[in-house]
Amino acid sequence: MSSLLGGPAQFSEEVRKSRFLAQAHPLNDASQASQLLAELRDAGASHNCWAWKFGTQYRFSDDGEPGGTAGRPILGAIEAQEMDQLIVVVTRWYGGIQLGTGGLARAYGGCANQCLQQAERIAHVPRLNVSCQLNFSELALFKARLDSCATLLLNEAYDAQGARLELAVAPAQLDALQRLLSDISRGRSLLQRHD
Repeated sequence: MSSLLGGPAQFSEEVRKSRFLAQAHPLNDASQASQLLAELRDAGASHNCWAWKFGTQYRFSDDGEPGGTAGRPILGAIEAQEMDQLIVVVTRWYGGIQLGTGGLARAYGGCANQCLQQAERIAHVPRLNVSCQLNFSELALFKARLDSCATLLLNEAYDAQGARLELAVAPAQLDALQRLLSDISRGRSLLQRHD
């Protein structure tokens, strides 16, 4: 099972007079990667190489370093640490000594790996998005019992009859959540999945 980054993390080291700084940051969604990249890159550095992963989506860049020596090793570090929903930017300030392709790959991948090893992690529980409709009289009791089904309330929208709730539930708890909903609504309300 993959884990998520508990918050921003960084690690720096010097390799043969070049300074490397790895910065890892959690992603809320894949579209946030370009915004974070703009914030984390240093315009005064020689290279700002990066990789991000969000579920099955991923991207990486060597930012001018020889092909395959930076972005791919950073992504390799993310995968080796079994992490998801994050971006890692490794910034290099060139120190005047050539590292060679193998040295670059070790430096970029190693710096990213050290950063992720030291970072705070949280377990990643995949969740299904579902919704349901409840009357006003049923809402308080249902919302109070969501924790017992490991369910998160994402959104609620009110109308004349009650509220439509958008929820995120662990797959193993889907049946328990449906039973809870049926009990409270006396069988009137059913979960709708949104895959």
